[in-house]
Amino acid sequence: MVATVETRADLVNEIPFNIPYSTADDMAYCRAALEDGHLSGDGRFTARATELLAKIIPGTRSLLTTSCTHALELAAILLGLGPGDEVIMPSFTFVSTANAFALRGAVPVFVDIRQETLNVDERKIEEAVTKRTRAIVVVHYGGVGAEMDAIDDIARRNSLTVVEDNAHGLGGLYKGRPLGALGAMASQSFHATKNIQCGEGGALVMTDPGLVIRAEIVREKGTNRTQFRRGEVDKYTWLDLGSSYLPAELLAAVLTAQLEHFEEIQRMRHRIWDAYHEMLKQWATSYDVQTPQPPRHVEHTAHLYHLVLPSADQQQSLIKHLGQLGIKAVSHYVPLHNSPGGATLGRLGGPCPVTEAVSDGLVRLPLYPGLTDAAVERVTEAVTSFFP
Repeated sequence: MVATVETRADLVNEIPFNIPYSTADDMAYCRAALEDGHLSGDGRFTARATELLAKIIPGTRSLLTTSCTHALELAAILLGLGPGDEVIMPSFTFVSTANAFALRGAVPVFVDIRQETLNVDERKIEEAVTKRTRAIVVVHYGGVGAEMDAIDDIARRNSLTVVEDNAHGLGGLYKGRPLGALGAMASQSFHATKNIQCGEGGALVMTDPGLVIRAEIVREKGTNRTQFRRGEVDKYTWLDLGSSYLPAELLAAVLTAQLEHFEEIQRMRHRIWDAYHEMLKQWATSYDVQTPQPPRHVEHTAHLYHLVLPSADQQQSLIKHLGQLGIKAVSHYVPLHNSPGGATLGRLGGPCPVTEAVSDGLVRLPLYPGLTDAAVERVTEAVTSFFP
């Protein structure tokens, strides 16, 4: 059921789901990169962005990539995965989490998520482990840290490698430790929809220094070109598997500007997240709608604000209702185990009832730094005028 809401003048202008944030330095840094004449990557802006990442995720080494997808593909190569190997991951995630490993011939094994955080349910992981399991991929949904202590314990006992898909989690903390530094490797996303963005981009983050040299080789088409650039070899040549994962310097220039404004961007996002959380609390309780529930031992990144309605009909009705009021809201992942690709390339590690219910009910609200207080109020008024 939907309440009648009178059209107002401010409803003429649509509130989009996302507007990529631009800093005051984006254009200046792009101009500087053009003036440098070094546009192919691994220039001064690549170096500066990498340095800034190391400050946000201390104790790690990072390599910029052309996307988070490519960072995951790079991780799959570094793991030496091949046909028949298995990788456990949540079914509730973006397709790249699975595709990167399926490209190596490995089998994604899908498990359920926790109702509270929408992260992989650590209690379901061990029952999915077989003699072929090589790794566990953890997704920190919405920038809320998964239960890494339990997951690391499972990995140690079963000799498995932990990889973090940290696309949502840059700057988040789990028990005081930075997300992206809790596994052997992590992928970061700088897609236009992320907190820190350069249009398209990513990074592979490594906690094991022993992985760095080979990662540099894989990232540069399987050659030791990076070592050649540093003057460590006289000529560069083909050494290993690899692909072209190095982003252009213009992307690194935008990323540098964004990372330099990291704290400012995060403050703006948290202000919006906190406002939604406070203003929608009573409505959500009244209609049995789930709002985000970050545990006390994590610090989330305000990457997204979601509502989980009791049914798919209510999900679609709310999205339609908001659309009629000029507000763009969206659902999220189709469970990978229910997708044609997942059915062909992966397998189910156990029942996923929470994943299926969440997918049917989840609605994401607009959240980006340029969203004004008036726009946030307009969104919340529109949501609370909907009666599930």
